[in-house]
Amino acid sequence: MGLYPALKAAHVAAVVASGVLFFVRGLWLLRAPWRLHRGWDRILPHTVDTLLLVFGLLLAWRTAQWPFAQPWLTAKLAGLVAYVGVGLYAFRGARTPAARATAWLAAQAVFAYIVLVALSRDPFPLPWLLARAAAALPIH
Repeated sequence: MGLYPALKAAHVAAVVASGVLFFVRGLWLLRAPWRLHRGWDRILPHTVDTLLLVFGLLLAWRTAQWPFAQPWLTAKLAGLVAYVGVGLYAFRGARTPAARATAWLAAQAVFAYIVLVALSRDPFPLPWLLARAAAALPIH
């Protein structure tokens, strides 16, 4: 599995880059919309998201794990569809600042869900998250 560590590192790097770009672009959407009309801002997020998808597909191929066969990957795919839909609504469909902010926050929550599913490999990651949080608490 020599290729796996490199693919996973590239995928994780793309996840971080995509999340940071979406977060910053959302702040700009809410506070300084004029910043969203520069050339790199229209191209870079789509490039990063394409790489994210490609690395994800390569990981699935390399590990022979596929959505609809693995429940956690199915949940990630469903989360991705929801994330893209809510994100598109935030940036292109929402008409009021409140609707844009609500959709942007909802997309952030969906992004967090996708990350938690990936880390836990469970479509219902809340018990995993609570167990990790409890294990991190100091016992006196």
